Amino acid sequence: MSRIVDAVAARRSYSRVTEAAPTHEELLPLVAAAGRVADHSALHPWRVIELRGDARRRLGDAFVKDAHASGHDAEKLASKPLRSSLLLAVVSVRTKSDKVPGWEQDAVASGVAHILSLLLHEAGWGVIWRTGHHTRAKSVHKMHGLKKNERLLGWLYVGGIPEGSREGHRKTLDGERYLTTLE
Repeated sequence: MSRIVDAVAARRSYSRVTEAAPTHEELLPLVAAAGRVADHSALHPWRVIELRGDARRRLGDAFVKDAHASGHDAEKLASKPLRSSLLLAVVSVRTKSDKVPGWEQDAVASGVAHILSLLLHEAGWGVIWRTGHHTRAKSVHKMHGLKKNERLLGWLYVGGIPEGSREGHRKTLDGERYLTTLE
């Protein structure tokens, strides 16, 4: 297999990571490379928000505010964003377009998130993409400073890979099962 295929096949999700994290400067070329995803009309309908330090605590507070009426354990919710020292919020930025519908713009942002996770993994970082109902919460949108045309697709939790971690091992997929042919 090619080097790229090997790297993609080796990707794993790491729900537990160490406190180590890439710097802002180390992220810049990775974000730029991820932005090369297929993008109809080159709208660049996405952005990534770095959350470090206190921003993670504010996100936990927004989780608690969102779930206040549901009876969830506030302490547990507040600590979720603290599982990693770096969170990267992936945002779809929808632009009015006669050629590119909103779902396709969301797909571009999703592609950026996935490619970014692959690039981070290849650079030696542990990554997991976390989503959930909080991505649609008003308190969470406000905390991120999102505009009306923006949708939060989730967060990449990024950190060091714990020594000896075997987390996230997946079986190789059978391509024949997922590739069909029309004649």
